[in-house]
Amino acid sequence: MSQLLAETDSVTAFLDGKLSSLLASMDASGIEQSVLCSIATKPSQFEPIFKWSQEIQSDRIIPLASVHPYDPAGPEHIHQIAEAGLMGIKMHPYYQNFDMDDPQLNPLYEALQAEGLMLTMHTGFDFAFEWVDRAGPKKISDVLEKFPNLKLITTHLGSWQQWDAVEAYLIGKPIYMETSFSAKYLDHDQLRRMILAHPSDYILFGSDSPWTDQAAEIEAVSQLGLSEELLGKIFYKNAKKFLKTISK
Repeated sequence: MSQLLAETDSVTAFLDGKLSSLLASMDASGIEQSVLCSIATKPSQFEPIFKWSQEIQSDRIIPLASVHPYDPAGPEHIHQIAEAGLMGIKMHPYYQNFDMDDPQLNPLYEALQAEGLMLTMHTGFDFAFEWVDRAGPKKISDVLEKFPNLKLITTHLGSWQQWDAVEAYLIGKPIYMETSFSAKYLDHDQLRRMILAHPSDYILFGSDSPWTDQAAEIEAVSQLGLSEELLGKIFYKNAKKFLKTISK
């Protein structure tokens, strides 16, 4: 881990975080739509993120709101998000300081499941924090066992830097995984093996912009030697199909 931490210490953002820069990157990379994720690091940030998400929503930008896991009004906020026609929320166990399988989050998961909204969860370690398992494969599996209809998307191919455990607990099951921030850090053969062993309808392309170059992330997936049919699913067909399942 020490070698990897040294490598990731130098990670800098590829874009400046502005919406205009994301749209320009999408144009240059041939990306039609992006799902944009915000994170509420304290309960009071729900309202401004919620308002801004509604303001920037467009044919090209699909914004996710965010709810702090220990906000007592969390389930009510999920209803507000659904009523506003947003697709769901993003959560990050390290930025928001929680464990994914904490029972205190159950009402939030119940509300998301009941409203039919998506939950994009940062899964695996985060190089900027101590490597404590807050949302690893076993925790993902346990949460989905309790909430089988939760529309969960796990980031970084199931769990960043916990990919052996992803193969043990998640690969082969109907669990959505997106590809961001994985190709550079995961052995090429293991990355390809994991994708081929997972249900083809449950792999989504992710770029993790602004931290990475969207075009480079597309190229990395394209160079894995996957079939054109599977690449079509990863790059757009699976996401298009999934988004149609969200209650609006």
